[in-house]
Amino acid sequence: MLGSAAYLWVAALAASSTSTFAQSTPSNSTTNTTTIIPQVQLDQGTFNGVRNGSVESFLGIQYGKPTWGDQRLRFPVPNDPYTGEHNATGEMAYACLQPSLAPVIPDGLDPQAKALLESSAWVVDHASDDCLSINVLRPSNLTDGQKIPVVIWIYGGGFEFGDASVYDGSALIQKSIDLQEPLIFVSFNYRVNAYGFLNGAEVEAAGVANIGLQDQRQAFRWVQKYISAFGGDPSKVTIWGESAGAISVGHHLIANGGDTEGLFHAAFMQSGSVIPYGDTRKGQKWYDSLVKQSGCASSNDTLECVRSTVPAEVIDAIVLHDPSPFSPEARSLSRCLGNAFNLTWVPRADGKFIRDIPYQAVLKGKVANVPFVVGDVDDEATLFTTSLTNITTEDQVHAYISSNYFPNATTSEIDELLKLYPANVTLGSPFDTGEANAVTPQFKRLAAIQGDLLFHAPRRLLLENRSAKQPVWSYLSKRSKSFPDFGSYHGTDLLNILSGGDLAGYLVNFVSHHNVNGKGLTSWPQFTPANPTLFTLLDGANSTGLERDDFRAEPIRYLNKLLLKYPL
Repeated sequence: MLGSAAYLWVAALAASSTSTFAQSTPSNSTTNTTTIIPQVQLDQGTFNGVRNGSVESFLGIQYGKPTWGDQRLRFPVPNDPYTGEHNATGEMAYACLQPSLAPVIPDGLDPQAKALLESSAWVVDHASDDCLSINVLRPSNLTDGQKIPVVIWIYGGGFEFGDASVYDGSALIQKSIDLQEPLIFVSFNYRVNAYGFLNGAEVEAAGVANIGLQDQRQAFRWVQKYISAFGGDPSKVTIWGESAGAISVGHHLIANGGDTEGLFHAAFMQSGSVIPYGDTRKGQKWYDSLVKQSGCASSNDTLECVRSTVPAEVIDAIVLHDPSPFSPEARSLSRCLGNAFNLTWVPRADGKFIRDIPYQAVLKGKVANVPFVVGDVDDEATLFTTSLTNITTEDQVHAYISSNYFPNATTSEIDELLKLYPANVTLGSPFDTGEANAVTPQFKRLAAIQGDLLFHAPRRLLLENRSAKQPVWSYLSKRSKSFPDFGSYHGTDLLNILSGGDLAGYLVNFVSHHNVNGKGLTSWPQFTPANPTLFTLLDGANSTGLERDDFRAEPIRYLNKLLLKYPL
């Protein structure tokens, strides 16, 4: 199935994940198990789940029809009404089509940092076109007629990789039971890389852009239709994601001009929100590359050719070598075609579902008016900067930032940006670590720029434009700061929730009451224009604190100015 650890977009799980959600029954602090087989009735079908202590699981339920044949590169088709008896234990659940991947591991890393990267290879041997499945976890002691809040989890993976089976929500369910705020946890698979986020004029003309987001939306519709059968309240649904999952949540906030269609009522975003990407035309070169490499360039209908004649293994091989933070091509400065966060396969404005590019949608106020939480870790980009250790000089940094992110910017604009992010290692990321963690003379500088570019700057733009209009909270995690080379790295806050840590308590309260605060928890102030307060997660005895969201104010302000002018 999958390797013992998740891909680096969820690298925090690497140190603890030893099995996958679909391979075993859920686990929690209660070890007592019974032979009771929980059941739910959906349409005319009966689904048998698994009970493990205080949690019941129903895994691998089809929410969309297979996407093979003519259904490849098309929007999802809802499941037919269910009939018969089904074994919902997840044993036959498949990930969506995607290649395996081994991360780039440069020389010069601390042994602990190197071990983290080595443990994070993404190995997939159970991928299929029949992958649109959904999982439901609930407390085992629900009474008849009880309706409890629902949280829908969207996994990360850079929109290139991912599988819901990696993420076990059992500890979160147990946390909700302990807090006497029971909730239902839902996760699902959606299509990724070229299968889910192919862009270009041909894709837009065919009306099939952002297929992966449409898969997610279909899963939301399934929840509205069926979650009552599990004891869930369809009128109290929170969507939650990390990394690409959080960016997906941000896109659902601006989709249809901010219309939620009644599919969700609150949002929780970890390490991602709205992103500074442009429209589908920005992805044309990757469409053209796929068409050429797959042998469809001479076809009268190149999209139909890719859909119906190209084997999945050919597409997977092409995707594997497309630029990403960890592809072999990421090590070549001469390529600089899509390294780090200038990703190949991402959601883009299509003029219909995502009507405007995300930054413009926020500035125009086209954002769903629902409560939301958005937070980041302090050192978002350290993991992803390991592929850039061959960039060691000022000229190379200038060339990389210019060619990779801002090819249309002037030399003086790039010069100004680099003045605001100087090469002084004491100012770089991992932040507040002095001269430590300087893997190369430019490593911490590049990590600072890239972490702000995709995470801190978009979060701040969203908060500055929405905090006066709807209830919002924001956090910054500085935990694991002592981890060598990477500091408070991407994914560490997610592990806190999935293991039932203190941040999980705030999520439970938010899902239940659309307010993070609750009995027994340190007060977390709402973020407002007059009080732009970040709830900070810290190492040591004083595990939380408060600070103003004004760090790197001038650099982030200038970076957002460039991103507005030159969308990625």
